[in-house]
This record gives sequence, C-alpha cells and structure tokens, in this order.
Amino acid sequence: MSTSSTSAATPAGDTILVIGAGGQLGLELTHELRQRYGDSNVVAADVRVPKDAETAQAGPFEQLDVLDKKRLEEVLRQYRPKQVYHLAALLSATAEKNPKFGWQLNMDGLFNVLDAAVDLGVQQVYWPSSIAVFGPDTPRENTPQLTIMNPNTVYGISKLAGEQWCEWYFRKHGLDVRSLRYPGLIGYKSLPGGGTTDYAVDIYHKAVAGQNYECFLSEDTYLPMMYMPDALKSTLDLMHAPADQIKIRSSYNLGAMSFSPREITASIQRHIPDFQVTYQPDSRQQIADSWPASIDDSRARQDWGWQPEFDLDKMTADMLLHLKQQQAEPTTAY
Repeated sequence: MSTSSTSAATPAGDTILVIGAGGQLGLELTHELRQRYGDSNVVAADVRVPKDAETAQAGPFEQLDVLDKKRLEEVLRQYRPKQVYHLAALLSATAEKNPKFGWQLNMDGLFNVLDAAVDLGVQQVYWPSSIAVFGPDTPRENTPQLTIMNPNTVYGISKLAGEQWCEWYFRKHGLDVRSLRYPGLIGYKSLPGGGTTDYAVDIYHKAVAGQNYECFLSEDTYLPMMYMPDALKSTLDLMHAPADQIKIRSSYNLGAMSFSPREITASIQRHIPDFQVTYQPDSRQQIADSWPASIDDSRARQDWGWQPEFDLDKMTADMLLHLKQQQAEPTTAY
C-alpha cells in the first residue's frame, strides 16, 4: 500500500530514501535531511504511517515493509534515490521476546536493501550497527574497534552478522555501504522503542511529568550513550566524508559519553530537586552487563574527524527544556 505525499518525486539521482522513518532515529534523521536538502528530496518510508504528521506529510511518504522485496524495488524504481538510509530493525529487548522475527527483520531486511541497491544502482547505503555487537567476553572499558565480540542477544548477533555482510557487499560489489555502532540514543522527539538503553529516554519524560521513575537497570550500570543531535551529526559526517577516508567497512565504533542511572538521576535533580528514582532490575540488566561501559572511537575521530558536542549535563539541560516546551504545547505530537 502506498500513501501518496504532498510533494512530487524529484529527478533521478536527487532523492534520499529513509527506511524506518517512523522510529526514534528515523524521525529525527528524516527531519534533518529535509532541512538540508528540501522536503521533496527526502522520501520517508515505514511499515506504518508515523503519528508525527511532519514525517508523513511534509514530504514524500511511502508505506513500506522492508521484508517485501517487490514493494521495496517499486519504491526504489519510482524515486531512484542516490542514498538509502536503512534503519528498520527490531531492537534488543523486543528481539529477545520474539527472536525468530527479530532475526528475520534485521537480516532479511538488510539483504533486501543491499541486493536492491546493487541491482538498481543506488550510490550509497547507510545501515546502523550497535554496541550490542559486543558481548560478555569483550573488554568493557574503552572497548576497542577490533576485539573479541561474541554477542549474546539476537539483536547483537544480527548486527554483527550484518556488519560482515555490509563489508562483503563493499568488497564483492563495490557498494558504498557505511555504518556506525551506535551507543544508546537519547532524544526528546520520540518515546522509547524497546531498547536496553531506553531508560535514559523514559527517565526524562517521567521527571518532566512530575512523576518518580522505576529504573529497570541497577544504579551503577554504566553504558555508552549519545544525545540525538550528536547521532545525527555523526551519521551525516560519515555519509559526507570522501570514500577514501572510510577505512572501516564493517562499522565504526562511536562514542560520546558514558554514565550510570545514578549519574543521570543526579543530573536531572540539579534541575528538578524532588525527582526520585527506585531500582528494579529486570531481564534487561543481563543484556546491559554484557555490553561495553565505554567506547574507544579513535578510528572514527582519526579517519573522518568525529567529535561529539554534548556531555551529560549539557544534554540534560537541553532535554528538559524541550520536553517542558512539548508539555506546554499538547498539540505537538511525536
């Protein structure tokens, strides 16, 4: 099923396709790309019509299940994008509850995009990986770019396999595939989507709503995190870098900050002193314990100049500001 847009398709080679445009990263990346290249030049696609009207109506939108290869090829032939950002995936905690579908969506979806890109002449493909590719045998502090991995979640296994396939398509077919291993992503424009690091999104929403928060991780669980503006910046910096600067074709380590639930709570309490957090670790604690506590992203800094802009306190101030603005404007839906 296709949902027609308010904008006509642009000429061949001028469009960008974002698959999974309704997700946490997809919403904000679509908006950023449209600001840079114009609404009509960025095609948003998702299996469901996003609740965010801006994504579905400001520019072209196509309803697309990435597992439907025929439909995917139809969209690619219609818009002939020069770049495809393939973001559709089942995240860590959700994939553990439905492992076979998690594997199918994460792997078959990637194959469909890579094959269609080769067959139909897409110039560049972006596909996100994750710190979930690492496992309990990985060095947790300052985790290196190249190290023991051994992921123990379906999400991590699929991401590690995906990294290897992306590198293979680059070597075998010359496809310009680029990838980043995202840490936990934190943003104010969408609600948590089933990831182990999602507490760091939900905790801000609860604080602004005047509610206390029950955290599903223990108070001293350190995980690498990144504020959404830095995630967008890193993604676009990578995609705009000259091809000869991209030395790693599996996926780059990416870092910005690492903190624990105790530390993010303290950061929020500097703005909202009465905010309280209790701790009730659940199955996501085991996932978190198998992931890095901090990331060595020196290769990204060296190869294409990565540099984050936000630390914990700067992020907290910005998150609370925007969430309070949203609370004061109930007609704004994300």
